[in-house]
Amino acid sequence: MTTTKVEHEVPGGAAWSLRVRPGREVRFSALGPGANCSLLLLTPDGDRLNVPDTLKAQMSARITPPMVLMSDRGVGLASVTGSSLDWHDAVCGHSTDRHVTERSSYQEHRNDRRISARAGLLSELRKRGFDRADLHATVNLFSKAAIDDAGRLSHVPKHCAADDWVALRTEVELVLVMSTAPHPLDPSWKPAGVRVAVTDAPPDEASRLFRPESGRALDAAAQALA
Repeated sequence: MTTTKVEHEVPGGAAWSLRVRPGREVRFSALGPGANCSLLLLTPDGDRLNVPDTLKAQMSARITPPMVLMSDRGVGLASVTGSSLDWHDAVCGHSTDRHVTERSSYQEHRNDRRISARAGLLSELRKRGFDRADLHATVNLFSKAAIDDAGRLSHVPKHCAADDWVALRTEVELVLVMSTAPHPLDPSWKPAGVRVAVTDAPPDEASRLFRPESGRALDAAAQALA
């Protein structure tokens, strides 16, 4: 029987973080259409997700099962074990203050204030003992970007529906930092919340067998735990 160890709902436009032991499934579920979750992965000693290496090593322009999310040192940080969507954006990064066209304040708008993903991620990083130098490229769960008819890279609307989900298996101890602010190319401000649930997870052979580079990254993760 699988026991839920953590379950938390992150409201739309908010930020949150948690520390997760190895061998756990972290399942992200969209609580509404158009959800976006800009996600950072770090180890407690500062090894962090390297998006370009993750994509290049696995010959992909998107995040999809059964890929392995790799660190700067080639260590498999997490395996993507399942998803209701076949595309999670890994090329556009997270929103910054310039993407928030209508500025707001806590004093005036309280929990409905608009803050960029960058601002939220930095706040959560500092709570966990990290700082600006630890802010790196994110993956944007639930979002897709594609070339439009004018030849521009654009956010794809209606890619995500309520109850879409994606699951990661932690291969080493991780700090997960996330923001549910809209995707940086999404012109609207209609952020949906995301539910995060942590349970135990068995090893994922599909990720190990996906590509030789994926298997080597998971071997490196096992050696880091030895």
